[in-house]
Amino acid sequence: MTTAASDPLGFWAIAGADPDRPALVTPAGETYSYGQLDERANRVAHGLRALGLQRGDGVAIVLPNEVEFVELYLAAMQTGLYLTCINFHLTGPEIAYIVNDCEADVLVIHERYAAARAAADELALPADRRFAVGSIDGYRPSGEIADGQPGERPSDRSAGTTMLYTSGTTGRPKGVRRPLPEGDPNEAAAAGSMLSMLFDIVPGPGAHLVAGPLYHAAPLAFGTGALHLGQTMVLVDRWTPEGTLRLIEEHGITTSHMVPTMFHRLLQLPEEERNRYDTSTLRSVIHAAAPCPVEVKRRMIEWWGPVIYEYYAATEGGGAYVKPHDWLEHPGTVGQPFPGATLKIFDDDGNELGPREVGTVYMGSPGGAAFEYFKDEEKTKANRRAGLFTVGDMGYLDEDGWLFLSDRKADMIISGGVNIYPAEIEAVLLEHPDVADAAVLGVPDDEWGEQVKAVVQPKDPSRADERFAEELIAFCRERLAAFKCPRSVDFRDELPRFPTGKLYKRLLRDEYWADRERAI
Repeated sequence: MTTAASDPLGFWAIAGADPDRPALVTPAGETYSYGQLDERANRVAHGLRALGLQRGDGVAIVLPNEVEFVELYLAAMQTGLYLTCINFHLTGPEIAYIVNDCEADVLVIHERYAAARAAADELALPADRRFAVGSIDGYRPSGEIADGQPGERPSDRSAGTTMLYTSGTTGRPKGVRRPLPEGDPNEAAAAGSMLSMLFDIVPGPGAHLVAGPLYHAAPLAFGTGALHLGQTMVLVDRWTPEGTLRLIEEHGITTSHMVPTMFHRLLQLPEEERNRYDTSTLRSVIHAAAPCPVEVKRRMIEWWGPVIYEYYAATEGGGAYVKPHDWLEHPGTVGQPFPGATLKIFDDDGNELGPREVGTVYMGSPGGAAFEYFKDEEKTKANRRAGLFTVGDMGYLDEDGWLFLSDRKADMIISGGVNIYPAEIEAVLLEHPDVADAAVLGVPDDEWGEQVKAVVQPKDPSRADERFAEELIAFCRERLAAFKCPRSVDFRDELPRFPTGKLYKRLLRDEYWADRERAI
């Protein structure tokens, strides 16, 4: 095996130089080497070409974290295709909308997803371009794509890219489309080099735990980025805190991408359970997707050491990043701009704000904001200001340029004319030892316009009563100004979260505002 110092960068270069190196471990424990994965992906690439797909065409997939997902990704990335990875939690009509909107030329789904089956009648895609991993009526077996195809790399290789869709929390999801990269596919290793620089990931042998679904931008980018750096991707099908610790020890995990909800649930494990596993191999655990309460992150650093990195970005691009030691000096920050990126804060009138003035966060990705919302020029223009783009988050920059987030603009509560940011209150509630999860939102109030409501998942469901609600309100009053504290608390067995860790607040808000909106 090559050493870290002499390792090539890029999946295809590594597969050629060190084909026996482990590349992928499936949730069932099957291991594929770089050489094996290269050959399998090449057969799929030839098969897609045989179906008539050319540079700029698209493939849509609805797949779990399995080898078929990675094969199709590698095939698309070396045949100049757009790969659209679809959330398998969506309903049939939602899946059909994305497949039709992205103008996919081929669809591959897994038999376990009944909703994907239900999408069939609404698809514009011809039946002979629909493939299934497993058996689904009306879909061709996915193995037919690669059957009879050579294992060597295609001669007419060109770089592809992903075209992913926003989560659609405020309406129909929109495809984020960028121009296809120019040059050889192995130049995708440049993304791995950026990961190495920002998050201190050493190229060469290691193991990356893919803790989230690959259909989401971050797990996909970090998982495949690790592959381009020479690490082994260890896939998780269903994340659990105990399973995570077991896999870290079993595979000597060096890097991973997680979300704050995972940290919170790991910390909820009994201390003897947490101490049972060896986590000393961890070098870079990167997190994003949602605000991380300061105390949660501090406890994770105390447990795993200074290996917790953070960044702020979106499917559209980004952003900012912060290393562990810098975060300890500036607790709560999500970082300073990526090299070559820009961060600015604007008010609603387009005025750039000064240090510690809260406004809308605008970003410019390294190389510029070269994306568009597919088929939506109006939305593309609407999120731009001074050449930068926004995803609607509120925050401020301090005097040294460190970015601090307040909340999403859409989630901000305005009570009696005062702006209240739910993320700050949620962080306090999550400090309570008997709270498993929490959401804070504004609900109708005839006098104040909105009042602060907490929706809490208790660790012990039997505690969901008025006495516990009063205890939580008092807990907040000890730590927050009175106007920020919940006026009431409701309890749920579970809160609606995306697999990425983001709260699906629209579902909660719609429930509380439905009666008011019907009356208007």
